[in-house]
Amino acid sequence: MENKKERIEDFKTAIISTIKSLSNSQKIDVSFGSNSNSGTNSIKLPELQQVRDKINYEEIRAIADSKSLNYRFSDKKTLKKYEPKGNISKKLYFISEKIRCEKIGTSYFKGVKNNIEKFYQKRLSNLDLKSSEDKILESFENYLRVKFLDFKNQSQTDKKLKTYKKELNHQFKDKIDELNNLALEQEKFNSLVSKLISNMSFDENIEEEEKREEENENEKKQSKPKDQEQKSSKKEEQYEEMSIESGIPDLDNKAKESDIAEEELQRDDGSDQNFKKRENITFGDLKYKTYTEEFDEIIKAEDLESSEELIRLRKTLDQQLLQLKNFISKLANKLQRKLLAKQNRSWDFDLEEGLLDNSKLPRIIMDPFNSLSFKKEKDTQFKDTLVTILIDNSGSMRGKPISVAAICADILSRTLERCMVKVEILGFTTKHWKGGSSREQWMKNGKPNLPGRLNDLRHIIYKSADTPWRQSKNNMGLMLKEGLLKENIDGEALKWAYIKMMKRKEDRKILMVISDGAPVDDSTLSTNTSDYLETNLKKTVKLIESKTNIELLAIGIGHDVTRYYNKAIKITDVQDLGDVMINQLTDLFVKKNKKILH
Repeated sequence: MENKKERIEDFKTAIISTIKSLSNSQKIDVSFGSNSNSGTNSIKLPELQQVRDKINYEEIRAIADSKSLNYRFSDKKTLKKYEPKGNISKKLYFISEKIRCEKIGTSYFKGVKNNIEKFYQKRLSNLDLKSSEDKILESFENYLRVKFLDFKNQSQTDKKLKTYKKELNHQFKDKIDELNNLALEQEKFNSLVSKLISNMSFDENIEEEEKREEENENEKKQSKPKDQEQKSSKKEEQYEEMSIESGIPDLDNKAKESDIAEEELQRDDGSDQNFKKRENITFGDLKYKTYTEEFDEIIKAEDLESSEELIRLRKTLDQQLLQLKNFISKLANKLQRKLLAKQNRSWDFDLEEGLLDNSKLPRIIMDPFNSLSFKKEKDTQFKDTLVTILIDNSGSMRGKPISVAAICADILSRTLERCMVKVEILGFTTKHWKGGSSREQWMKNGKPNLPGRLNDLRHIIYKSADTPWRQSKNNMGLMLKEGLLKENIDGEALKWAYIKMMKRKEDRKILMVISDGAPVDDSTLSTNTSDYLETNLKKTVKLIESKTNIELLAIGIGHDVTRYYNKAIKITDVQDLGDVMINQLTDLFVKKNKKILH
């Protein structure tokens, strides 16, 4: 019995430390049981004395993880500002906020995502949906978890929750991508969700049904024995006490994961107010037109191919990387050291809050009740930075050039991520050779003169800025797929990348273009002037370089691209990425943002 109490206390200590790390607050009050505190700076968990076995510990860990992320990423004032009217609408609104916070956190904490998903799937298997309100709430939560967190449903779950699925899909379908992009912008996210929920009017739809249920309930209460009523009210929180000798989950790995993730994910309170407002430029003055945008496509790499094919292609890329293993390791380490050195990193130690100090962990292992030691960085220069890598996926890049580009993106993504720099990897090509559906439509309409761009664009997202490299690394292999690389319309690709970057809130933004030369599209050039695409590229580059805070750098694969870009590097082989790229990148990172010209 004494051993049991000790193990419970050890688990409490571990779970409290994890919560403080995940919530990024050492002042948070963690309590257990029904009589615990419920203030704004507290997290309330079930009583551990009543936990049955290992499964229950995992459930408590999942609850703790979810509440910690909510505490960290949710601003209560902002949440209150957009709170909708109606009891059900409010509950739906708070569910959406919980899932938003989980989306942010689980993109960095893989173990946390596993904890929450296991707990949620187990809860779904035991669902007992009696009232309309229960069905609405569970259907809504399930819908958002599938769309935001990629949770999978079992067939029995789909049957239980299908009642409101059609209505939810009708209301949210066209806004899911927008909401995903707004996950880090709470105010915009809360505002949009509140409007969508209010439009569904769930509170009004079930008003009559609630009245009928209330009448029936009053009749039942009159005949219902008091002892039975008391028993029913306590049933939900009751746990059966059993032995816990089955063991406690592995806490060492969780602690390690939290420490690593904590270093990757630092977030300042009220960050939305700390970012500069940039000038939003327009491209209407470029005298460039498109015949139709009806057939254009922006698509994620994982939606173009099956996961099995992406894994196969990634293995092909890894084989090419294997030949350069030693070189890549040296390059990545050298680049990382230079970038980190430029940050002027210095630390304060033995603090009450901050990052967990790994060097002090042995004393925690020796004595679990010893207080944790934290550290905080004094000064950094470019944590708040976004690097977008835009890769030419044209047919002329086939073979060695596209392999070099993929390797380049892979190295930069991994290295910059270690330096806590957000990295986004994009690609651009066309869906067809020689015009595709756009040209067919043009021909049906009588072939009007000078139609403008006359092909179907395909813009590919290989890695989003908020997705860790390890989760999207297989996508890089897609560049090696036969038949993917077609035409390249660089000017519109730059415009697309610019618009994506301007939606981000990072203070500094760097756009790196990897290309092998001039834009080419036979369908467009055969129906317009011969320099139509090239002129548009030059004007677009000039506009971005002179009118925005975005720092533009081009890497020419086997070709000199300085005639298009002011800052450009020419490489012929992956080996050339060495000192040239290191020097260029480090110089770029230490320079101050250029002054915006008006």
